[in-house]
Amino acid sequence: MSLIPEIKPQQSIELLKELHILTRDGKINQDTRRKLKQVYHLYQFIEPLMADVLAEKGSLTLADHGAGKSYLGFILYDLFLKDKAAAHVYGVETRQELVDKSVELAQRLGFEGMSFLNLTVEQSITSDALPAQVDIITALHACNTATDDAIRFALAKDAKYIVLVPCCQAEVAAVLRQKKNETFGKTALSELWRHPIHTREFGSQLTNVLRCLQLEARGYQVTVTELVGWEHSMKNELIIAKKVGGAKKSARERQESILRELNLEELRQRFAY
Repeated sequence: MSLIPEIKPQQSIELLKELHILTRDGKINQDTRRKLKQVYHLYQFIEPLMADVLAEKGSLTLADHGAGKSYLGFILYDLFLKDKAAAHVYGVETRQELVDKSVELAQRLGFEGMSFLNLTVEQSITSDALPAQVDIITALHACNTATDDAIRFALAKDAKYIVLVPCCQAEVAAVLRQKKNETFGKTALSELWRHPIHTREFGSQLTNVLRCLQLEARGYQVTVTELVGWEHSMKNELIIAKKVGGAKKSARERQESILRELNLEELRQRFAY
């Protein structure tokens, strides 16, 4: 049992040291306390999704796309999955040095149900190293179009749940900015992004709106909420999608209408797959 009250009793202290959340002598400072709070808060959203899949299937596959140092994957596995033989966590990351470090750490901790793969988005969709169907896809602070890459991967893998914390959406804002003068003559709504700060913020929100409609069009029920506890981050939006049925034509039609009205039709393919 940890002497630090914030740490869950089933949590591996050795893992927290390796992730630099705890110091080598087992202490925690204010910055790492905040980081731990953030990870645990996200865990509270994902734990019931993992439990639902396990109850339904008796097994679970989870892929963390753009895993980085695999903080999230390690925490999920340590807190909930390490005693479940039928569960497997995949960390997908393009930086080989981070993959190597995660492989070494998982081996050292005896986390046999974890794999780490150095793959691009396209490779991850077709690679034999990943199963044809993956139950849960996560993407934590996936920057700019990396969130869209995770969505594309999730749709290709027919994921039951998709959990996204988007970050730094710049592409839509760039197109809004590029076509600003042209759009002024088409719609009064262009006043929503007339000023640069509004362009950035409106572009970010619009990106996530288009993503939600994309997921709804593909048969997902979407919940968008604030990821409470990430006080140090302006990127505080959590998108959770659950597969519930077939294609939803009305969502695609609304998405098309937004792209047309806001002069963003060149981005149709980004949000249409």
